[in-house]
Amino acid sequence: MLSSYSPNSSSSPKKTNSIERKNSSGSFRSQSSFFFPSSNRLWLLLLIISLQIILLLMARGLPFFRRRSHFPSPLSYSHQLLQNSSNVSFTHHLKSAGISIPSAVSPPERCSSGRIFVYTLPAFFNQELLDNCGDLDPWHSRCEALSNDGFGRKATGLSGVVPEDLVPAWYWTDQFAMEVIYHNRVLNHECRTTEPDSATAFYIPFYAGLAVGKYLWLGYSSGDRDRYCEMLLKWLQDQPYWNRSDGWDHFMTMGRITWDFRRSKNEDWGSSCLYMPGLRNITRLLIERNPWDYFDVGVPYPTGFHPRSDSDVVQWQDFVRNRRRKTLFCFAGAPRGTIKNDFRGLLLSHCNNASGSCRAVNCTGSRCSNGTSVILETFLDSHFCLQPRGDSFTRRSVFDCMIAGTIPVFFWHRTAYLQYKWFLPDDPKSYSVFIHRDRVKNGASIKTILENYSTEEVNQMREKVIQNIPKLVYAKPEQGLENTKDAFDVAIDGVLQRIKEQEQPGFKWKR
Repeated sequence: MLSSYSPNSSSSPKKTNSIERKNSSGSFRSQSSFFFPSSNRLWLLLLIISLQIILLLMARGLPFFRRRSHFPSPLSYSHQLLQNSSNVSFTHHLKSAGISIPSAVSPPERCSSGRIFVYTLPAFFNQELLDNCGDLDPWHSRCEALSNDGFGRKATGLSGVVPEDLVPAWYWTDQFAMEVIYHNRVLNHECRTTEPDSATAFYIPFYAGLAVGKYLWLGYSSGDRDRYCEMLLKWLQDQPYWNRSDGWDHFMTMGRITWDFRRSKNEDWGSSCLYMPGLRNITRLLIERNPWDYFDVGVPYPTGFHPRSDSDVVQWQDFVRNRRRKTLFCFAGAPRGTIKNDFRGLLLSHCNNASGSCRAVNCTGSRCSNGTSVILETFLDSHFCLQPRGDSFTRRSVFDCMIAGTIPVFFWHRTAYLQYKWFLPDDPKSYSVFIHRDRVKNGASIKTILENYSTEEVNQMREKVIQNIPKLVYAKPEQGLENTKDAFDVAIDGVLQRIKEQEQPGFKWKR
């Protein structure tokens, strides 16, 4: 009807349309026709309203309107916390611990950084490795270490060391189990999609660390160490989404240090996985990265604490915050007698000569292995913990130390500062102390350096460490915690964000 009206027409049609009738103030008929059912305009209005109601009811039935049953509605959860007086202190603790209580957020907004497609690999690359866990290590079975979805066996002997109701949140977790932990979490991630066309990132659940571990010792050939990666590359090259991007929007976890996958010569250590041309563009999550490789991302070593809820996190933070610490600093590690000028041995000497200000744990033999609480107790009782490099530049002890609310003391930048940028505060001085190793070798007293920090400075650094604990632990629930982002969440958010950045015009990456 509107198309028949022309304001520039030289003669008006005898039968006026609805707009003309509405604007004719002298006609009672035109005014009254707007209110009666015979009006075409009223019928059109009713039709539009009916269609809107039908569309709304249909939309509520779509998948993205549904929440995982594990996640309470953020709005109702916050409302309960704020309305229930018994939870007021818990709400305060959540905020002071750096844990936000979000307002209601729809699933599409929670997945605004993108969705993840998980490849279904042949069982040879993951499940069969777990099924044959007894053969993954030339000296002992790995089955116990990989049980409980990678968390290992439940911790025992912690009664009296940690709060009793937090003991079930502790496991004797192996430092090389992250591939299993990440795979289980990705499969249950709320932003996982089964439609590859809608995916931002593609996860390859290959247990690279478990696959290569068996072949690192006892005279296996370079071909043995490369076999799994060569077979994976062949499988990937048949996947259309891999070929579409040359792998740059794909990521995987590799549960060992990067140097175990960077063999440049046949006679050298490890596999050559990361030097295979087809695998260079994958984002790799590793417990130790090569700081000069963009595609390497350092993530926290798995530790023994796996909180079951937000309240577990807050309770643990309060426990380590209020802990009465008796010792200025500590060191837990085994000297390397075969290494000339062994730095660990030097630190043990400093500790033993500190006149009661340092607690030393000599980890020679199995004293510090999983299944003992001696290291945790040592960290809980100390203000500072000495963290030299391990067999490589990093060591799990860094995270055991910080989870205990203890301030780490570093001697190499590559032990933490150049490794875990997504997980640690931007300012190293806010949570740690750096003493160059050469100062120690030249006679500087570690005890004197640490005694020069005031009580206020120590408390501020410790508080920074404690606030950062959620980003250093891997939660127990497969769907994650209620409102707290743990190390897994931080890693996945970071991967999705960097892949989105790579899609921007002008972005370049190394091929």
